[in-house]
Amino acid sequence: MDACPLAQRLDRPRQNALRELVCVFLARKRFHALAGAELTPLHQTLIAMQASLPAMRQGPRALRGWREILVYPGEFKVRRSHHDDHSGVVTEGDEALIGEAWERGPLVLSLADVQLDLEQPWDGFNVVVHEIAHKLDMLDGSPDGVPLLPPHIQRRQWIVAFQRAFDHLSNDVARGRDTLIDSYAAESADEFFAVVSELHWSQPSVLRRADAAVAELLTAYYGPSPAPH
Repeated sequence: MDACPLAQRLDRPRQNALRELVCVFLARKRFHALAGAELTPLHQTLIAMQASLPAMRQGPRALRGWREILVYPGEFKVRRSHHDDHSGVVTEGDEALIGEAWERGPLVLSLADVQLDLEQPWDGFNVVVHEIAHKLDMLDGSPDGVPLLPPHIQRRQWIVAFQRAFDHLSNDVARGRDTLIDSYAAESADEFFAVVSELHWSQPSVLRRADAAVAELLTAYYGPSPAPH
């Protein structure tokens, strides 16, 4: 726990629950070091710990449906196709990423960015949390920013609050305004959910200032943030 600041600040019962979930994660998942990444058992445990944090309230079933974790030493490139709706032209190009979550496929991470998040845990960013949020979002199908919700959270309440916050952010980004939530969250509803999940775990005070309703719902979904207030 000492090497993972987010876990270190949890209370004892949540630390115990996290340990149990990490054991399940390590037993069920398979790590693969790619492109010369030096992936130690400690790295695997720290990734498993951060990946298990968002799933603590839902338990092991929240981590079902995928098995592999691919770890690159740093940024990795993926080939993307883009279809222009107006011209009908399809273009291809490489995109540099630090993390990616495939539906029913692997979790892909940059080890350098995982380590940076461990060194700077309260800066509002966490690539493992971001990609696990996508995995949680995919449990009921294609990602749409609405994960499987526990009974104590009303689906309509979630959709209304998140859509309003997403629309507000998108409008601000389009107008070139500074925003408390990273502008990447305006890409889509599922990216908004992943980005605000990062804020919940690493900078909840910023999230509360940006949108109190979203912050409250994420606390109900994930549990209280361990970040300093």
